[in-house]
Amino acid sequence: MAHVITRPCCNDASCVSVCPVNCIHPTPDEPEFFTAEMLFIDPETCIDCGACIDECPVEAILPDDQLEERDEPYLQINADYYKDHDVEGGLVPPKKAPQLPDGELHVAIVGAGPAAFYAAEELVRKPQVKVDMFDRLPTPYGLVRAGVAPDHAPTKGVEKTFAATAAKRNFQYFLNVEVGKHITHAELAERYHAVIYAVGAATDKRLGIEGEDLSGSIPATEFVAWYNGHPDYADLDVDLSSERAVVIGNGNVALDVARILVSDPEELAKTDIADHALAALRESNVREVVLLARRGVAQAAYTNSEFLALGDVEGVDVVIDPDDLVLDAATEAALDDDTLDSTIATKIRLAREFAERPTADGNRRIVFRFLVSPVEIGGDGHVESLTCVRNAYAPGTERIAVTPTDERFELTTGVVLRAIGYRGVPVMDLPFDEVKGVVPNADGRVQAAADGDVMPGLFVTGWIKRGATGGIGMNRICGQETAEAVLRDFVDGALPAPTVVRDDVADIVSDRGARRIDLAGWKAIDAAERDAGKSAGRRRVKIVAVTEFETAAGMEPV
Repeated sequence: MAHVITRPCCNDASCVSVCPVNCIHPTPDEPEFFTAEMLFIDPETCIDCGACIDECPVEAILPDDQLEERDEPYLQINADYYKDHDVEGGLVPPKKAPQLPDGELHVAIVGAGPAAFYAAEELVRKPQVKVDMFDRLPTPYGLVRAGVAPDHAPTKGVEKTFAATAAKRNFQYFLNVEVGKHITHAELAERYHAVIYAVGAATDKRLGIEGEDLSGSIPATEFVAWYNGHPDYADLDVDLSSERAVVIGNGNVALDVARILVSDPEELAKTDIADHALAALRESNVREVVLLARRGVAQAAYTNSEFLALGDVEGVDVVIDPDDLVLDAATEAALDDDTLDSTIATKIRLAREFAERPTADGNRRIVFRFLVSPVEIGGDGHVESLTCVRNAYAPGTERIAVTPTDERFELTTGVVLRAIGYRGVPVMDLPFDEVKGVVPNADGRVQAAADGDVMPGLFVTGWIKRGATGGIGMNRICGQETAEAVLRDFVDGALPAPTVVRDDVADIVSDRGARRIDLAGWKAIDAAERDAGKSAGRRRVKIVAVTEFETAAGMEPV
């Protein structure tokens, strides 16, 4: 018997370090880790010790004899990885943290998402390091709370890891505190040896087509925040009166959006979806969601696990026209001679299997359209249609590229959701690369835009550091890298010494109107949401108004 990694895998890689026979790959030390969709267990090497099961924060690892029917394809997916990846066994020794000099190290982290927490986790291992985490929202966890789809509860299991970090004596929260408003960057720099910005990528990429700003054309970033109960988007106007919705993009966020739109609201009612979104979905007329992908199935941005999971959504057909599954010449040749990367080969195989599945009358539909680009959103003040162009593979290019053809078609729709990626925005008082949407940095150390020199004591991690790519696992490696840079600079004497004692931070933010929520306040909010969910059989019922968060945290109304 072997163990199998299934869909919830978050690439956290904590399982890798506990495996006694090094049978879980790719590891963070292998180049492929940074592009891998998930981790895989080698069935030939696994000794069935179960150490990885206890370590996995999202409960993605199961013995192969305990797989449910829907998870059985992962037996093949795990095994297929090792057909074209040669790996060596043997335990990988852990990295030794540097010996720190005497004295306390004070670090401020701006942001409370995964990258922020993974940096904090690494730092608070040393009792002499004191970490203060700031976030303008009343709640921590960033996109784990406001981005992970509500029907993916196991993925949110990483919150347990974050909660363990927050419980450390050398960690404290400054939630509901906005840096730049309640305390300035300069004031942080005066009080801390290091300031780490982990502010993510706050906006969406643009299509650049006519009609993009019509009512009913919604960035997926906002739609996801809306159904997840983000306070900023609780009042978003989402019109679901048309029978067809169109999602532009085919990454995991696009799949999440499509799945939420056609899932049975009574099934969603068992999750922690925001109540206002649940009410709107119960009244929704949407019966079909069309996903548009600029390139072909072999270049699809979604992960195989998320694609496979669509087939388990009750009452929903996944519809793919076999004629749309065109491959570029190089991929076709590699597939024919069995040299194609196993992940891409699995992507093609799953799509072909979906294309052969029968559909059922009365079912809702998710329709995939490959090699299609939007060219214009039409409507008189509100979205009414979307004009698209068919693409073809461009010959004679080293990189797989597509070019538009003369074939156009129109889709009637009342809502277009743009899911083509997140983008970072400038951070006050820090340099910014407008092209890449990141703060320039070297291993997390902020660099001056003009000359590239490192700005001592300033760091970044997460999407604002490397761009909006990669999920929880990538953020762990990213956060650890930045934390290691902070520690290394402390050892090397490269961090500026604080000129003001940080003890007055709580008073500063309070005097400027912040109603700070600390760990006790967040625990009270968490308990209130979970208690509200118990009677309804839900994980939690989310609070969405800032004043209600403050009340739940024990504050008097203002």
